[in-house]
Amino acid sequence: MSYADTTGPGPAWTSPATTDGVIGRRLLAYLVDIVVLFLFTLFLGFLIGLAGFVTFGLSWTLYAVLVPGAALLYAAMTVGGAAQATPGMRMMGVSIHDAATGGPPGPLIAAGHALLFYVAAGTFFLLVLDVAIGLMREDRRLGHDLLAGVVALRR
Repeated sequence: MSYADTTGPGPAWTSPATTDGVIGRRLLAYLVDIVVLFLFTLFLGFLIGLAGFVTFGLSWTLYAVLVPGAALLYAAMTVGGAAQATPGMRMMGVSIHDAATGGPPGPLIAAGHALLFYVAAGTFFLLVLDVAIGLMREDRRLGHDLLAGVVALRR
């Protein structure tokens, strides 16, 4: 996707033309991703269960980190992958980009971005602060976007 034709202050990929309506789209995308992530977690849980029989129960200890591990792996594979978006984000026409270059964020940054989001979402005050930051900024970057160095754009 080329962002050379956008106008506005700052880098071309953070112009209002590419960030309008992103917060609402991200909320809807998250609702879709909850369902997909649930199914992904069930699948990984099934694989851990099967592996437990082969390893005489040793791999069953992975159940302790199943939910957070699945969430971070999901973000690293989807947002950090070629599509730069989760399935829900793709449905809503949103993608995540490196704020400095406009390129893909990479798997490690994507997983860190997801971790920061889940920390904010787990605390009401941090979630309100996170969204308030996005509503006050022209580029609609939420607090965890700023910390991770990414920007969400319309496709």
